[in-house]
This record gives sequence, structure tokens and C-alpha cells, in this order.
Amino acid sequence: MKNRQKQKWIVPKQHGAWAMLIIPFVLGAYAGGLTWLHLPLFVGWFFLYLATYPLLMAVKLKRTQEYMWSFYRYTAIAAVILAICLWYVPSLFYFGVAMLPFFLINLSYAKRKQERAFWNDVAAIIVFCVAGLASFYVGREELTIEAFELAAFCFLFFLGSTFYVKTMIREKKNPMYKWLSWGYHGILMIALVVIGYPLFVLAYVPSVVRAVYLYGKSLPIMKLGILEIANAAYFLIAMIVLYS
Repeated sequence: MKNRQKQKWIVPKQHGAWAMLIIPFVLGAYAGGLTWLHLPLFVGWFFLYLATYPLLMAVKLKRTQEYMWSFYRYTAIAAVILAICLWYVPSLFYFGVAMLPFFLINLSYAKRKQERAFWNDVAAIIVFCVAGLASFYVGREELTIEAFELAAFCFLFFLGSTFYVKTMIREKKNPMYKWLSWGYHGILMIALVVIGYPLFVLAYVPSVVRAVYLYGKSLPIMKLGILEIANAAYFLIAMIVLYS
């Protein structure tokens, strides 16, 4: 009985991941066309994401009793809701298949307690971008060039955020990451113009400014998080306007 009383719903602590959970999905739904099915799809996707955190923690810390209780319950809720979506759009199954290899990479890094590794972050970003493709597909019933453009824009935004956050926290004393971050953001802006997307530069301007201007400044974690939320909100609004 005591063990049951101690069990609780584990909530992910990676606050930056909430933006990755929401933005690709919302942009995919907006560009693909909103339907009623987006509501259960997002709720199911939300609970599926909640399920991944306790599973990764159980693998990392080898404390299954503490974390698997939440994993099983989140997964059960996600399965019931996503079953509704699969009933109407069976092809959504393939998006889950596409996510699986990248989630296995996350599990591998968690097992080695290296979940802060750069390539682990990249794998996680890809999973969220695939969810954006699924959201687009539900509305349009096909994947177009536009869908992959949106996924790519989201990937580029969150990859830049990964470089930036590392320069501000875990790699703030590593000059290599400073040049990786600055170089990435600079090349991104130039590349968007060269390949014919000059207006989309506007969506990344705050990212470039904060990557350069805030580097080396000592910011509390909470303030850093608030600025990232504001930047993510700007990116979402800018992308919606650009796709209007």
C-alpha cells in the first residue's frame, strides 16, 4: 500500500521540449488544413510524449518501479486516443514507424546516461518534426513539398536552439560551441536567401540576435527559459504569417 501511495504521475522536466511538441504540430495542422481529428491526434501525441519521459528515466536510472507506473498509464491513454485516429486514418501508423528509430537512439543515449549529447537532441527534434508531418497529413491526406518545407524549417529552428542553449549552459566555456552556434546561424540566414526563401529569414532573426548578443552573459535558467519561450512563440507566429 505504501508503494502505491508513493507512485505519482511523472511529468517531463525538459521545458524546452514543450515548444518542440507544439510548434511542428500546430504548423502542420495550419498548413495542411484543420479538421476535428487534429484534437484527438494532439491529445494522443501529448500523452505519448508524456510516456517517453518516465521510460527514458527508467532506462537511465534503472528504477523501473518508480517510473514505469507512469509510463504504463500514459501509454494506455495515448493508445486509446490514437486508436481513434488510426481508425479514421490508418496511414498514421507509418508516421509512428518513422519515429521509432530515432526514439531508439534516445533510449540508447539514456541507457549510457548521455542524454545531453548533441546527436541525441537531433534525434529528438526529428521525432517532433515527424509529428508535424503527421499533423499536415491528417488535414491534406497527402504529404506535399510544403509539408516537408515546414518540417525542415522547424528542424532548423530547433537545431539552432540546441546550439544556443549549449553555449549558455553546459558548453558555455567551450569556444568551439560558440563558433558552431554563430556559424550555424550565419550560414542559415545566407542559405535561406540563396535557395530562394528570403522572407523566411524574418522567422529566424531573433534567434540569430540572441545567439550572438547573449553569448557570454550570465543569465538565470528561468530567464533563459522565458526568452526561449518568447522566441519560439515569435517563430510560430512568423511562420503562420509567412504561410498565410
